[in-house]
Amino acid sequence: MQSSLIAILPCNDLDRTEAFFVRLGFKSEQDSSGDYRMLADGFGAQIHLNQAVEGWLKPGSNPFGLYLYREDVDELAAAFRGEIDSEPSDKPWGMYEFALNAPDDMLVRVGWPTRLR
Repeated sequence: MQSSLIAILPCNDLDRTEAFFVRLGFKSEQDSSGDYRMLADGFGAQIHLNQAVEGWLKPGSNPFGLYLYREDVDELAAAFRGEIDSEPSDKPWGMYEFALNAPDDMLVRVGWPTRLR
């Protein structure tokens, strides 16, 4: 039996949020003009974007966060060089990672287990 779990992320601006995830290596799996978008990175990660109900996501208080496990942490950090607070580093919880502030003030961490580097 196979299984997967995919986040459905509410967004105030679908085009802006989709463009952010494209920079992280995701591609649209269908026409990108509707209010529901499905993206995949070709490595098994998927995310669905949904138009948020007006007023639901408030700037500076987004409760959503995502963690993207990717081996190419340094390359992705370089692609977002001016947008990250600090370079990727080994964390006490065993991950080599950095954090991004995605559209709608959503936290996105990108990392890979330190022991696998």
